[in-house]
Amino acid sequence: MKILHTADWHLGKKLEQFSRLPEQKKVMGEICSIADKENVDVVIIAGDLFDTFNPPNEAVELFYKTLKKLSNNGKRLVVAIAGNHDSPERIEAPNPLAIENGIILTGFPNTEISSFKLESGIEVTKVDRGFVEVKLPNIAFPLRMLLTPYANEYRLKTYLGNEDKEESLRDVLEKHWLENATKYCDDKGVNILMTHLFMIKKGETPPEEPDDEKPILHVGGAQMVYTHNIPSQIQYTALGHLHRPHQMDSEPCPVVYSGSPISYSFSEANQKKFVSIVELSPKEKAVSQKIELTKGRKLLRKKFASINETIEWLSENQEALVELTIKTNTFLTAQDRKAIYASHNGIVTLIPELIAEDKKEEAGKQIDLSQNMNDLFRQYFKSKNGVEPNQELIDLFNEVKNE
Repeated sequence: MKILHTADWHLGKKLEQFSRLPEQKKVMGEICSIADKENVDVVIIAGDLFDTFNPPNEAVELFYKTLKKLSNNGKRLVVAIAGNHDSPERIEAPNPLAIENGIILTGFPNTEISSFKLESGIEVTKVDRGFVEVKLPNIAFPLRMLLTPYANEYRLKTYLGNEDKEESLRDVLEKHWLENATKYCDDKGVNILMTHLFMIKKGETPPEEPDDEKPILHVGGAQMVYTHNIPSQIQYTALGHLHRPHQMDSEPCPVVYSGSPISYSFSEANQKKFVSIVELSPKEKAVSQKIELTKGRKLLRKKFASINETIEWLSENQEALVELTIKTNTFLTAQDRKAIYASHNGIVTLIPELIAEDKKEEAGKQIDLSQNMNDLFRQYFKSKNGVEPNQELIDLFNEVKNE
């Protein structure tokens, strides 16, 4: 069985004033082409399908058209779950029509999919809360999926029938997953887990959540989950949320963030983007490969000391979206700005970095504006209050910033 794993489409997202929909249309077409070329049996999309709870109509239309094309008119199974950017109700609303095309949309951790059978041979044979088993055409063994869309910690516990404040979320999830895995996931089929949560190997430093991403690990969010909470029956864990492709662990199975299909913030500058192709058989280790996506515009951060250098570089990088910093001992003139913007149509941000040439001490105190927003906030807070902000303030700052 061959599965294509993707996530974090964020359809409808903008980068400042730049709509990313033209790029998203191209990369959605690229994913569809890869699914056809690789002859995959299943496509799974691990959350953050849209960028907001109420996406623009163009994004919704692109989503439905892409799913229909991926499903190959009901001949290929497509399964998508909600992420922390998605409205779970919106994601599940078209299910009565979606299942006619072999598409399963899950918004809530306790959703029980309706059984169905299509002429193509796709058939849902077993269902439970957060679980579905599917028989696929021309595949001798079933696919079992544990599906856990995003919900905050309180709601996750509520949906899974456990509101015990003392029991950790990871323990609640481990029990829920193990119950379904024990009941349904023997070695006569292929068993996968798909979720949109922050998961790491215990003891390792967690990677940073993307800039401009609504953080999961914040006040009122969801607790970090460990890879050892995954049941031993699972052969592949498909994750969504982190935008950089990354395998978090290889035990008890490959635990993989596929990453976003295009770069969405300048913290992702120069990142390569991929989909994961996973081959699975009963009792066997998953074999996966990454296929690079090329249709998104590159995001580039550059710093220059002269206007001429800036314009020369811009003329050589016309296809990128750019964050520019210009080091100058005076303010940028209107003529300078006009010349820079006239040379490139993808300048997202232009930052003048003022340097006092005759005051070395002052120059040494210049703020490095290429730092991420959190570092700048910490420096500002300390300059005003004499102490570092505590973690609660950082979490609240992240919530405000990312809303």
